[in-house]
Amino acid sequence: MSLQEQLKSLLKEIEPQIISWRRHLHQYPELSFQEEKTPAMIAEILRGLNLDEVRTKVGGRGVVGVLKGSRPGKVVALRADFDALPIHDQKDVPYKSTVPGVMHACGHDAHTSQLLGLASVLASHRDQFAGEIRFLFQHAEEESPGGAIQMTEDGAVDGVDAVFGVHLWSMLPVGKVFISSGPIMANTDDFVIEIKGRGGHGAVPEETVDSIVIGSQIVANLQTIASRNVSPLESVVVTVGTFHGGDNNNIIADSCRLTGTVRTFLPHVRDRAEQRLGEIAIGTAKMMGGEAIVSYERGYPAVINHEREAQIAREAAVAAFGPERVEPMKPLMGGEDFSYYLEKVPGAYLFVGAGNPDKLANYPHHHPRFDIDEDAMLIAGELLGRTALHYLETHQA
Repeated sequence: MSLQEQLKSLLKEIEPQIISWRRHLHQYPELSFQEEKTPAMIAEILRGLNLDEVRTKVGGRGVVGVLKGSRPGKVVALRADFDALPIHDQKDVPYKSTVPGVMHACGHDAHTSQLLGLASVLASHRDQFAGEIRFLFQHAEEESPGGAIQMTEDGAVDGVDAVFGVHLWSMLPVGKVFISSGPIMANTDDFVIEIKGRGGHGAVPEETVDSIVIGSQIVANLQTIASRNVSPLESVVVTVGTFHGGDNNNIIADSCRLTGTVRTFLPHVRDRAEQRLGEIAIGTAKMMGGEAIVSYERGYPAVINHEREAQIAREAAVAAFGPERVEPMKPLMGGEDFSYYLEKVPGAYLFVGAGNPDKLANYPHHHPRFDIDEDAMLIAGELLGRTALHYLETHQA
């Protein structure tokens, strides 16, 4: 039996350890760019596996483990993230976060634990594959500029031939995997619009320039970017998330502030959305006698899976789980800094269902009651392991 075929049973043997790691991380979460105990724990576990190399402080707080097979070959990188979110954990479970206002609400604890499990298994069977598998444990996925760009700049994927990652997804059913090529997650941009008017008493509006009315009109006009400035066959989302202005109920505010996000997939749509957002905000304010100052910041690029690598992952998934459990993944307007790896190296970002209402694992990501069906971790570990081994076997040097 090949190592690929053994992965399921090998991972099952250490499932209690994988779950234990995950629950420990869930109890002791750390925010982006503040991770200290988490990378130390990861490095300690990796050193215990007698890998060929364990690098710490990669790009700041990342950890990289290197495992070489019995013969020379290609190099595959597998990535997991390990930062948490500033959200208070409202679950009633034994492994509930012990840190007030901080929790793993996106599954990064599970990403890290399943990859540690896979590293454990593969390290014990290095004689059964050729090439190198590099385990990337990344900090700060949740907060721009993100840990991925820092790790790539620090050489994390230098010499890598292909890179793969998995996201456990609570809104997809456990037991299934989802793989597609092309755009899979969006460009994530943020904006701030500062509006200046002329304040005054609410009883004499004719003597004022009402910044809140201007802001309200800007919010409405920005929706024309999607309806009138971008093809209906292409995707764009413009969301105003905050609107702050005024201090008193009978005073017309002289200024207000809007913040929001723009999500796109294609470069020309991203350019067009940025251009039109500025024109609409500035033009609307000027038309109404005020002024708008726009700040637009580009965040993570879109995650665009490479066709060949996505196909390799699909073949590995079908071999592992059968064609009935492998489905295409619809693009998401959420963002992910895995995109920075894909800009450097061919690869694919894969999704594994982790939702199960029977286990209360049916809340969306970033929700205070977010959880996963822990069965998904073995599926994710097997998917990544089979994909890496399948790539190494089909690309022997």
